[in-house]
Amino acid sequence: MLTVLVVIIHVLVSLTLVFLVLLHSGKGGGLSDMFGGGLGASAAGSTSVEKNLDRITIVASLIFAFTTMGLVFMLD
Repeated sequence: MLTVLVVIIHVLVSLTLVFLVLLHSGKGGGLSDMFGGGLGASAAGSTSVEKNLDRITIVASLIFAFTTMGLVFMLD
């Protein structure tokens, strides 16, 4: 039962992580420009939208790493 729960969380976080990485702006802009990420990026460095997107991506990647390690130890 616990393994199924961790697998469900792992799949949801992995899909969320793909979406969050696609939102990041690269050299040519990115999908984050749609949400106001590119409005002041050239003048002020990074905006609060980009900072929050970075934080959410880091949290999602940590959850992904922990669920990966949890599955490794559960299936051993």
